[in-house]
Amino acid sequence: MKKIIGTAIVLLITMGIYAQDIIGVWQGKVTLGKGKEIVFIFDIKQMNGDLSTTVSIPSQRVEGLKPKQTTFVNAELTVDGSNLGIGYKGKYNSSKKQFEGKFQEGANQIPLNLKRDSSRGQSEVESNTKPQEPKQPYPYHSEDVAFNNEAANIKLAGTFTKPKEGSKFPAVVLISGSGGQDRDQTVFGHKTFLVLADYLTRQGIAVLRFDDRGNGQSTGDFAAATTGDFAGDVECAVEYLQKRDDVSVIGLIGHSEGGIIAPKVANRMKDNVAFIISLAGAGIKGSETSLIVSKNVRPFPVPSEEAYENAIREAIKIASKKGDVEKIKVELTEHYQKTIAPILRPMLGSKEKTDETIKGLVEMRVTPWSRYFYDYNPAEEFKKVKCPVLAINGSKDIQVPADIHLVAIEKALKNGKTKNFKVKQLEGLNHFFQKCESCKMSEYQKLDETFNNEALNIISSWILEIINS
Repeated sequence: MKKIIGTAIVLLITMGIYAQDIIGVWQGKVTLGKGKEIVFIFDIKQMNGDLSTTVSIPSQRVEGLKPKQTTFVNAELTVDGSNLGIGYKGKYNSSKKQFEGKFQEGANQIPLNLKRDSSRGQSEVESNTKPQEPKQPYPYHSEDVAFNNEAANIKLAGTFTKPKEGSKFPAVVLISGSGGQDRDQTVFGHKTFLVLADYLTRQGIAVLRFDDRGNGQSTGDFAAATTGDFAGDVECAVEYLQKRDDVSVIGLIGHSEGGIIAPKVANRMKDNVAFIISLAGAGIKGSETSLIVSKNVRPFPVPSEEAYENAIREAIKIASKKGDVEKIKVELTEHYQKTIAPILRPMLGSKEKTDETIKGLVEMRVTPWSRYFYDYNPAEEFKKVKCPVLAINGSKDIQVPADIHLVAIEKALKNGKTKNFKVKQLEGLNHFFQKCESCKMSEYQKLDETFNNEALNIISSWILEIINS
């Protein structure tokens, strides 16, 4: 989910990395105790003369982070991720063919040298269009659109597609998942939402997809936003579609975090949302999801799994408290110093580095997004939904495991208000609904498939069945 990067960064105090040249994929490996490695991936592209970067940390289950600006001047690479609370500055060393600099998150800085991924050519990432990506001219209308979230004082920019034949169409709003996304949800070289929108529009379904606030052509501060704020943006997207004379009914399709935003918006807007689809969405309370992530992505051993889990549970409990955030930080710091510092200090080598790491952990725990997420339980929203619901997850999804989350969603729907729902686990598919082999995040970009055709057919067929019933 969003902001998981905080945990990864602050634990990487001792770090060395690999890389090369400006356009393409750059990597850095971090080796921790007992040979455990963490890889940073910087995917640098050039579009319309401007540079852009996507940051991913596969081992931490973080993908598709979109810093707002990338520049390369006088041999210095600057990745401005102030919208995400991160940044990178590195000078190019021509003899070593690497960028040498520092990665920053909040007040924390760590040395980071970047070398090109030797398995890819200079322009391969930029030019390697995946087989499913549609090519213009499209057999349907496509227009750039913009609408406002007046309450947040931001503009949201996107693309609306509709069939050429006909006057009114069922429409869907696509809701993105982890990290600040562009309208195509471009992650690991795949344009997931472009492929999904193309498929649905060819089936007679209009689609609105838009850049997340603070990303692409949308304004606003992504880093300061919560799941509730993103839900407000989706509401404005629905309101925009309601004003169009070429739209009949409106549904929502959310991927990953978008899957937990969809039921919230449906409940807020009541009869204005005709149906919702959750793609790889979570079904349990945010505090429990955060705990599972903290355990699963931890890159170091602990003396006692039970003691570590109890320490993280208490940390989340403290961070979730109402009241003065500065006082919460003090209490959380004291808790981490008693429980986590003794584990980190032997690995980090000094009290100073341990204190710096603890400070970063505390800041990550008390961001607006984190504090909102801990208390958010999508199951409660799914229970209240009255419109038809489709929930699908891949059986090989290691980010949002179906045996935990899809089961919880199904239970909520069975005990809820809607009488029309379908829950299905799709065999052999990962978090992005790709047929996978290892099914690890490091494999995503290597796969040719962007969105499995069986999954696309299930989505479109279900929508058409709902609107025609």
